[in-house]
Amino acid sequence: MTKLGVNIDHVATLREARKTNEPDPVAAAVIAELAGCQGITVHLRSDRRHIQDRDVELLRETVKTRLNLEMAATEEMIRFAREVKPDTATLVPELPGEITTQGGLDCVRNFDAICAAAQELEAAGVAVSLFVDPERSQIEAAQRIGVSIVEINTAEYADASLYLTLKTEVATAKALERLKTAAIEAGLAGIRVHAGHGLTYRNVRAVSQIPEIEELNIGHNIISRAVLVGLDAAVREMIALLKEE
Repeated sequence: MTKLGVNIDHVATLREARKTNEPDPVAAAVIAELAGCQGITVHLRSDRRHIQDRDVELLRETVKTRLNLEMAATEEMIRFAREVKPDTATLVPELPGEITTQGGLDCVRNFDAICAAAQELEAAGVAVSLFVDPERSQIEAAQRIGVSIVEINTAEYADASLYLTLKTEVATAKALERLKTAAIEAGLAGIRVHAGHGLTYRNVRAVSQIPEIEELNIGHNIISRAVLVGLDAAVREMIALLKEE
C-alpha cells in the first residue's frame, strides 16, 4: 500500500485567519496519526502565513511517525532545520505572494545551491528530499546531488483531472504517463519516490498505483474534507483509497 503523509498547513491557515490559538496543528497531527497516516508534513514559509516555528518545534516533540518539513533552501530555513531535526526536509521553491507552490525545484539551474543545502542538512542528520517536476533532467540532477528521495510534483496531473471530462481525458492520461516515466527513472537511479500536490479523493488512485511511488503527501483536499466529516474520517477515507487495488 502507498503510504500517506498528511499535510496540516491549512489547519494553521484557519488559525492564523483570526490570529488565535485554534485549531491547533499539533492536535491535528495526533488525530491524523491515530487515523493511520504514516507521516505528517508542514511547510514553514518565510512569510509564516500558516505554520509557525513553534508549531514545528512542538510537532518534533509530538509526531510518532515521521515529520517532513517542507522548506526553501535559504540560510534561515537550513539553520532552523538543523536545530529542529525533522526526519525529512523537502526542499521546495518559494515565491513571494504565491498562493501555493508553483512548480518544482529547478535542480539544473540551481544545482550548486541545492547541492550545498542538501549536504548541510544531511551532515546534521536530516534526510533530504527534492520536490521536482516529472522531467528526466530534474531526476538526473537529483541523482548527481546525491539525495535519497525525490517528491514528484503531481500538479499537472491534478489540474488536468480536477474536472474529468472527455475533453480533459487526453491531458490527464499524458500527465499520468509523465509521472510514471519520472517515477521509473528515479527508481532506476536508486532514488526513493514520493509524490504530491493537488491530489484529491477523485484522482489519487491512479497515482497510488504507480509501483515506484512509496508515499503521497496530501493536504488541502484532506483538510477540506475534514471540515465536513471530521479529520479522523477524512484521513481514513484517503487511506482506504490507497489500499484499493
